[in-house]
Amino acid sequence: MEIAIDRDGAATLTEAVVAGIEAAIAARRLAPGARLPSVRRFAEAQRVSKSTVVEAYDRLVAAGRIVSRPGSGFFVATARRIEVPETPSYAERDIDPKWVMRSVLEFDDAVLKPGCGWLPAEWLEGSGLRKALRALARDPAARLFDYAHPLGLPALRRILAQRAAERGIDVSPQQVMLTDSGSAAIDLAIRLLVGPGDAVFVDDPCYYNFRTKLALYGARIVGIPFRPDGPDPEIFAREAAIHRPVAWLTNSGPHNPTGWRISAAVAHRLLSIAAANDIAVVEDDVFGDFESRPAPRLAALDGLDRVILLGSFSKTLSSASRCGWMMARGDRVERLTDLKLATSFVNDDLAAQLVHRMLVDGSYRKHVEDLRRRLAAARDRVARELEAVGIRPLIEGEAGLFLWAELPDGVDAVEVSRFAAAEGIVLAPGNVFSPSQSAGRFLRFNVAHCAHPRIFEVLGQAIRRRV
Repeated sequence: MEIAIDRDGAATLTEAVVAGIEAAIAARRLAPGARLPSVRRFAEAQRVSKSTVVEAYDRLVAAGRIVSRPGSGFFVATARRIEVPETPSYAERDIDPKWVMRSVLEFDDAVLKPGCGWLPAEWLEGSGLRKALRALARDPAARLFDYAHPLGLPALRRILAQRAAERGIDVSPQQVMLTDSGSAAIDLAIRLLVGPGDAVFVDDPCYYNFRTKLALYGARIVGIPFRPDGPDPEIFAREAAIHRPVAWLTNSGPHNPTGWRISAAVAHRLLSIAAANDIAVVEDDVFGDFESRPAPRLAALDGLDRVILLGSFSKTLSSASRCGWMMARGDRVERLTDLKLATSFVNDDLAAQLVHRMLVDGSYRKHVEDLRRRLAAARDRVARELEAVGIRPLIEGEAGLFLWAELPDGVDAVEVSRFAAAEGIVLAPGNVFSPSQSAGRFLRFNVAHCAHPRIFEVLGQAIRRRV
């Protein structure tokens, strides 16, 4: 088995051995239940002393990463049941957007997370990011200590404007503002457009953080049924006349959570209704780089008149180095800049410089092309695995992280999620995404986090038990 020991990257040799085994477990080169080499074999293979291996194994046992079985040896710990000390316990809490967000962020690698919304760390461009970090540290012209420009790094804003032009969006760098993340951009857009009691349209189902953020600002959330070609225009028009919404928050593609894409005909119709009813549009394009054949962008069709377009590099590059962006007409950018200065002052300029380096050296483009290929293969495999256990994936899109899947009659997604959580697996049930709570038989699967067979074993058990 492949266990790499970085002798230069740790303070002691014991720490290097511990780190090497931890890395092999995290990368699934050592699967749960796998047997580790004996102390003697490990010491000989890695050319370290037996006492070093004994101490490293002892530390890993104490941390719960491996277990010792007298007479048999050492084994990787199996996936643990979720244990959270807070009250109320996760078994008692409602399974809602906050439950999913806490679950996928709080638990370690022993917990499987097909319900999370980002790529596994091993899928991301670690070598390119490290290269950019080293280059930034060596560059005497790099800005390592100063606050950023109010709009953000000019060089990155120019590239973002060029990338937008490739998708038919005519925007100048002065209409681009950087933020600390896509979530920060959503928050700023809501602060700009929405007041307490205002009605706001979202897709049904929609990205669950749209709902949590709108609730924070006292908005009235109105869901519009989302179909494989986009929100239903007839219902959109009818509800607009009733509720008089100030804004509509959406993904144009790939949609979260369904993975579907809005069609050009539906996009034109919805923009016409939005114009007739003076509805601002917030278009979240955070998954746009996963598309090899881009869906229509509302911002391109609208010319950024009533559309605010936003996105980030968290999903494709790094969730730890936060860099988002917004594009809007000039007067809105001015107001958004004032809001940003009042809430976060400026954005993370180091993260912006890292993203800029990866865009200009070509490593980001190659990385994204590889991601598209890997995701396409994973989507096909996960769809087959789901069908094999009686879950029907609704495959309408051709890109992105997510599959929207339907459970058999009589099987509730929340109960399946509770059953899976007890087995160390975090799922994302459909009603977490649905304002109308009409998605009780659906689950969202992140195909990049569905490599472990245990996920489908547990799903099969849950369906057979009709939990």
